[in-house]
Amino acid sequence: MMLSVRNVSAGYGKAPVLRNVTLSQNEGEILGIVGHNGMGKTTLLRVLMGLIAVERGSIAFAGEAVEALPPHRRSRMGLAYVPQGGQGFPDLTVAESLRLAAAAGSWRARKTVDEVVSLFPKLGPLLSRRSSALSGGERQMLAIARAVIRSPRLLLLDELSEGVQPSVVEELAERLRELHAKEGISILIVDQELAFVASLVNRAYVMQKGQLAREVSPRDLADPEILGVFGMA
Repeated sequence: MMLSVRNVSAGYGKAPVLRNVTLSQNEGEILGIVGHNGMGKTTLLRVLMGLIAVERGSIAFAGEAVEALPPHRRSRMGLAYVPQGGQGFPDLTVAESLRLAAAAGSWRARKTVDEVVSLFPKLGPLLSRRSSALSGGERQMLAIARAVIRSPRLLLLDELSEGVQPSVVEELAERLRELHAKEGISILIVDQELAFVASLVNRAYVMQKGQLAREVSPRDLADPEILGVFGMA
């Protein structure tokens, strides 16, 4: 089991967000979480990465309890988080940003810049360009590449499709499929673009008001009758 979350509750100060969340993810699986804004999807990823403390419950990553570990310890174990909007270092070039990401971690199997560019070939011609000059889709690709350069075991992806044109979303999906096929990496993806999620995942959870309301198949994500129950059709 790559990830096991049991009865996790968490929030911001006295404001509860997640309530008794339980999920599991197998090694090598691509898992999705869908739902409207404000349902707790991003909070869940931040809790998994250790950026928000667990109030109750447990989290096991690759068989080890991690709910009390800080983010850098989880990162060294092979957990990587790509936040909403990509973020990053706008004054650095693409190559500098990738080298910094590689140097910041101690994951023993980290890749070289050339190896990462072979997975994301559109970054090749952009290596000398400052990150601030990239398009939204290029920034997202760079953000994924920064995470992948440390050869994580589980990649957490938050709203990759937001603000990105459809053709680039399709390109991101293709890169992720190739990455999964070549590396066997486990991926947990949170997104509101249901077609994007359905094209990638083995299965998905629907999140409502801080809880996982139902597990669904990729086919279910295109079924208005099923999604209508959750107000997502």
